[in-house]
Amino acid sequence: MAEEQRTEFKNPTDLTKWTKWFLYAQVVIAVIAIISGTLEYQLLSDFESGVYTSQESAVAAGEASDARQGMVGIIQFIIFVISGILILKWIYRANYNARQIGATEMTFTPGWSIGWYFIPIANLWKPYQAMKEIWKASSDPQNWKTQSVSSMLPWWWFFWIVSNMFGNASFRLAMRAEEINELMAANIVTQLSDVTGIPLSLIVIGIVNKVHKMQMAHANAEKRI
Repeated sequence: MAEEQRTEFKNPTDLTKWTKWFLYAQVVIAVIAIISGTLEYQLLSDFESGVYTSQESAVAAGEASDARQGMVGIIQFIIFVISGILILKWIYRANYNARQIGATEMTFTPGWSIGWYFIPIANLWKPYQAMKEIWKASSDPQNWKTQSVSSMLPWWWFFWIVSNMFGNASFRLAMRAEEINELMAANIVTQLSDVTGIPLSLIVIGIVNKVHKMQMAHANAEKRI
């Protein structure tokens, strides 16, 4: 790929701050979703065991649970979309800035560092390689190819893959669930997706914070801000 010319380092402080805040919001809403999901599972268990003796009380409890779960789901979706946009923008900026602080011969362009997330099959490993390159180039722009990466990166990708697997399975199960036992199975998988999403978000926060600090240190040293 053609090498991008060095132009101007773009201060990522504000973008980094907002990205981290929405990642923290993902953690908070995931905890709320787990609590709400646990309550839903208990309700389904009560339905299965015949705790509710009247249809009216069962319907009322079910509607209340659906309303709560629906509200949590909407908020969770909104936060996920906004944080996803911010993360992709941050990755693009981090790749761009790595070049501005002196990294050359990088394999992934800023565009493809985020574009690979949307390419089936290749998105199982290409985004991870792009992030590794960003980390190395941010650590030592002049000798980035010889740099090692933090253990946070493989853990990030592990939780990314696992969380997405649970998320996809949860969607498929929920779409075809009709019986109580099927709804309970979908509930468990959904909660597993939420649980794995918590360490995923926290690790991404750590990666974002560290890359930001490394790039700012190099930029300040060059007085390019």
